Amino acid sequence: MKRTTGTRYGYTARGAWAARRWLLAAMVGLMVAAITTGLVTGEGFRGKGDDDLEDAHGAYAIGLWGDMPYSDVQALTGVPNLIADMNKQDLAFTVHDGDLKGGNGIANSVTPTICSDALYTQAFGFFNALRAPAIFTPGDNDWTDCDRPSNGGFSSRERLDHERQVFFSTSFSLGQRRLRQEVRTEPLCLGVNGFVPCVENRRWTAGGVTYATLNIQGSCNNLCDTAPDPAEYAARNLANIAWMQTTFHVALSRRSAAVMLITQGNHGWDLTDGTRAPLRDPKTLMQTDGQPDGYQDFLSALRDEVIAFRKPVAYVHGDSHDFRVDKPFQDSSGRRLENFTRVETFGDNAPNGNNDVQWVKVLVDARSREVFVYQPQIVPGNRTAVPVP
Repeated sequence: MKRTTGTRYGYTARGAWAARRWLLAAMVGLMVAAITTGLVTGEGFRGKGDDDLEDAHGAYAIGLWGDMPYSDVQALTGVPNLIADMNKQDLAFTVHDGDLKGGNGIANSVTPTICSDALYTQAFGFFNALRAPAIFTPGDNDWTDCDRPSNGGFSSRERLDHERQVFFSTSFSLGQRRLRQEVRTEPLCLGVNGFVPCVENRRWTAGGVTYATLNIQGSCNNLCDTAPDPAEYAARNLANIAWMQTTFHVALSRRSAAVMLITQGNHGWDLTDGTRAPLRDPKTLMQTDGQPDGYQDFLSALRDEVIAFRKPVAYVHGDSHDFRVDKPFQDSSGRRLENFTRVETFGDNAPNGNNDVQWVKVLVDARSREVFVYQPQIVPGNRTAVPVP
């Protein structure tokens, strides 16, 4: 993620948001109806030979990672070590929360570090090397920032269209075991040639917990950087809000014990950390640092759903590369939302001398009060400062 200054585009104004609420309500209603039909017909759920996680009982574990590889050493050594470490453990599924490369291409690199087709082929191989179902949500470095000259000067929309073809052409996950997912089919997002389905947004249920991925990016969510695209942002933002709201409705209908949402961008949650994330008034959720705000409408809608849901909500993202588990979300009075937990996965910190090609193991038990337990996993072969004991 690279933050730059720029003008606002008007898409986060409260008046504009109010004018669109009827459209969001209609979208949510249509999606709930479609999901209900799928429950009756069986369409959109696991078939013979697929991993059957929806009706699983008891505790299980999942793996979270992202923001890698950023260099040859990470692509050739670090990520293979991480995948081997994941494959040694019994994981129900894994999720990569975006950024298949660094923010800029690296001259004379052996592995792909610009947004060429080879980048996505490399990532496809990594995901399919995982024994467990492998799920992916795009990151800004692998599509919104591809228009930077240092990344090859590609069209961001075209690169996202390409990712949709490579990683999201079916209703199944990647990985050596496949997981069937609910997929967006309505043409609500903008591609090169007009409106297309947001097929990268996925949903699935495992052991009494509902999960969903959302295409929400760093770099102001495509409202700043080299070539801002407010039309693309506006369409995708509405689609993301509707998908998130529907996910909570689905979780309630399935009596899920918790919800986990996975995305790439760090939206900024309060006024405490302006190093890599936007500064934001935690009560109003308005951004305060003069950057274009691609997140306020989504965060306002998310806050309403978290409060109404009452049960645990985990929000997983990458983008700013600092592993942390905390509770930064507040209500409009400044009170902490006790049922909300933010989880940021490890990411590249090589400029600071840290390899950080690591992952997060999450123990999930719908029968427990908090449902999720988070365990950082330091891959033995990727340790740099302290040797393996």
